[in-house]
Amino acid sequence: MRETLREKVSVNLTFDHKTQRITPKHLKRQGRTYTITQVGLHHTYHSGRTLFHVFSVSDGTMFFRLELDTETLHWVLTEVSDGLPD
Repeated sequence: MRETLREKVSVNLTFDHKTQRITPKHLKRQGRTYTITQVGLHHTYHSGRTLFHVFSVSDGTMFFRLELDTETLHWVLTEVSDGLPD
């Protein structure tokens, strides 16, 4: 089942200075920590002058869409899915 939302979350990430890439590693939501095992699509978009990074990630069971606001450095969970049909 897929759920669309707008929930502030905490994300731990790594930054590789050679490739200039950030990779989300852990997502903390509602007191639970999810270890991200796969990063799918990553894209950016602008809203006004603010750049947003959008990541589609998985912990092996659940799928999450995360947005990073580069102006505030806040992470927002915009979609979650357990992979089961709606």
